Amino acid sequence: MRIIRSSRLAMVVAAVLVALAAAVPAAATPRVVGGERASIVEYPWVVYLTDATGFQFCGGTVVAATKVLTAAHCMADQRADNLRVVVGREDKQSTDGRIVTATSIWVSPNYRGDPTGGSDFAVITLSRRVNVPPLPLAKDNSAYQPNMMGTVLGWGRTVESGEASRYLMAASVPVVADAVCGKSYQEYRAAAMVCAGYPQGGVDTCQGDSGGPFEVSGVLIGITSFGDGCARAGKYGVYTRVAAYEPAIEAELTD
Repeated sequence: MRIIRSSRLAMVVAAVLVALAAAVPAAATPRVVGGERASIVEYPWVVYLTDATGFQFCGGTVVAATKVLTAAHCMADQRADNLRVVVGREDKQSTDGRIVTATSIWVSPNYRGDPTGGSDFAVITLSRRVNVPPLPLAKDNSAYQPNMMGTVLGWGRTVESGEASRYLMAASVPVVADAVCGKSYQEYRAAAMVCAGYPQGGVDTCQGDSGGPFEVSGVLIGITSFGDGCARAGKYGVYTRVAAYEPAIEAELTD
């Protein structure tokens, strides 16, 4: 089953998911699968997004003092006044870090409501500056070589039908060759996306991780976007190819 990796949709259609749970048991979990607990000190630029009630539905990356990069599908029907960005908090049940409100949300004008169509990125402008070193954006394809190892992070589900993670999780995954990913997803477009994971599955992002980072050697190369289930064999995680959209993203990073 094709799923975007946001938990927000699950909340909006909770009744439908409950009704379908027996037929589609894989469609309702949030956190990195096959990962380990990670330190916010090591990854200070990773954040999670909540609505005004505190419900965590996506992740994001600090890319400038007042800017967070996330997935466009995370911002579908989202209002800035209902959005909260949690910075510097590894444990969702703690009071560490700070909760920052948003003043505006910019969604790629080329996004058409489905991450499989590409342009799955958005920029959140924060109401205040955050004292966090931003993660640099990939500017070319040097970090997209097959088998290069990178790190994915998030507070999403650790198994496809499990519970949301309380803690920040991280996992190491290799970049997958475009030709290989194209065999897994007919919609795959190398100009807009990059795949990561293992052919046997077992390590992947999942629901609740959408919008979070895929970084290689300290550079943001991907934004968690979509996949078939979570950590399934032959079904890699698909990420927005940051380098393809770097000029458009950079244009939104000035205050």
